[in-house]
Order: sequence, then C-alpha cells, then structure tokens
Amino acid sequence: MLEVRRADEIHHEQGYWFDARWHFSFDRYRDPAQMGVGPLRVFNDDRLIEGAAWPMHPHADVEGITYVVEGHFEHADSLGNGGRLESGGVQRMTLGSGAEHSERNASEDEPMRFLQLWIFPETSSLPPEIEQRQFQPDDFRDRLHRVLGPDGHGNTVHVHQDAALYVARPTTGVELEHRFPEGRGGYLYVIDGALDLEGDDDGERLAVSDSAKVYGPHALRMRAAAESHFVLVDVPLEYTPVGVWAR
Repeated sequence: MLEVRRADEIHHEQGYWFDARWHFSFDRYRDPAQMGVGPLRVFNDDRLIEGAAWPMHPHADVEGITYVVEGHFEHADSLGNGGRLESGGVQRMTLGSGAEHSERNASEDEPMRFLQLWIFPETSSLPPEIEQRQFQPDDFRDRLHRVLGPDGHGNTVHVHQDAALYVARPTTGVELEHRFPEGRGGYLYVIDGALDLEGDDDGERLAVSDSAKVYGPHALRMRAAAESHFVLVDVPLEYTPVGVWAR
C-alpha cells in the first residue's frame, strides 16, 4: 500500500538562516497522523544559508542519520569529533546514552542542504559514536545504492536497527524496483526530478519534494520520468521503543 504525500502537505519551517521541511512531528510541529514509519521517527529536509549552524544540542537513544544533498556539511559533537562531508556524504551518529552535536554550513558563499533522519535503535544507552562515508554521484547512477544498513559491510554505514537507506540517481526512463515483504515498510522522497510509481496500487507520479509512505507487502517500481534523485528508507513496521522513548 502507498500513501502519497505532496510537497505542499509537508510542514514548512523558516527562519532567517534556515529553511526546513519537517515530514513527521518534530519540535513544535505536532500531527498525530505523522509520527513516522516504524522506527523511522524524524525525516527533515534542512537548508542553511552561508555560514549558518544549528548550535550544539543534546539527544539520546536515537540513530541520527545525515545525507548531504548539496554544499559543505560540517559536524561537531561533545565527543570531540569533527569534519566535513560534501554532496553524497552519509553520516550516522549514535546518540545512545546521550551526547551533543551540531551541524554547520562550512561555506561562506554557498547554501547547504541535508536530510536528517532519526531512527530508533534496537538497544538503549549505546555508547555515543560516529561513522560516515563520502559517496560520489556516480555511485547512485541508475541504481538503488544502499548507503546505510544493519550489517555495515563494504562502504555501507552501520545502523543499530534492522533498517536501510538507499540513494538513487536514475536517468530518464530507467526503472528501479524494491520489494517490501509483509511486516516491512518505508519512506520514499523525491529530491529532484519525477518518478512514476507502479506496484500493487494504481500508478502515481511523484514530483520534486513529493513523498510516499510504503506498507508491505508491496513491490514498488519506480520509473524516472526525468533525470531524478531520490532516497528510500526500508524499516520494520513493528519495533519496541527503548530508552528514553519507552518511558
């Protein structure tokens, strides 16, 4: 089953130094119908102006996932980690027993855009840590490339949950497929371009900034109606909240 969400249905937040789309209930945005998919609890599309930063702030018992869409992403945290990622970079920060982190646009003359996801881990109070990989656009060309997963093999960033994140950049006419078995679901988000979706439901076209919740069993076929860029999250639909989220 598909539940399509159009761009104008996504909550919009704007300040003088940032512009954000909060897909699920987050901070002051509250909608009981938008509480995520399985352990995927937060999905934010954030844009920062030149040199802007989200200041250091604390979290616990979440896997904080960042995908850099464009620009120069700079990370800092209370563990002493730092560093930069460019477009295509993926980072997982385990904020288990508690840590602080910040995100900054490292450029003084270019905007920066990144997706930030929160995925609930399988285990509470994990030691805080960071892992990241720099991918290139060609890694995503005409295929679903898994950049995050529970096994962390190869160049895949490890996550402490039975979850996966895929990135794709199909050229016009290319069709990609992903199967969600019973008990699994996901979230599809079109960063650029347009996708024609075909599967167990009637076809749908997703344009820029459109998204869809997916509930298995579902064979999702995605045909690029234009050169496109999108992400797809795959998660279990049933999970047990742990740590601060179970209180």
